[in-house]
Amino acid sequence: MSSRLKVTLRKGTIGCPPDQRGTVRALGLRRIGQSVEKEDRPEIRGMLFKVRHLVQVEEMTGSGKRGKKAAEQGKPPP
Repeated sequence: MSSRLKVTLRKGTIGCPPDQRGTVRALGLRRIGQSVEKEDRPEIRGMLFKVRHLVQVEEMTGSGKRGKKAAEQGKPPP
């Protein structure tokens, strides 16, 4: 299993330098409170380091997403 990171935007980018705004957008974050999952790679870690005062990072194992079949397995048969 590969490790993944859950990144949440905690502060706005108003008043931040344009390069930090671009980094937040490149991470896929647009609104305060929005979360995205990213692969744990050196490039992503560098981006997170640059905007560490604006985001919250949680380490996750696996993909963190359940497929349709996995969700259906928890339901009793009809």
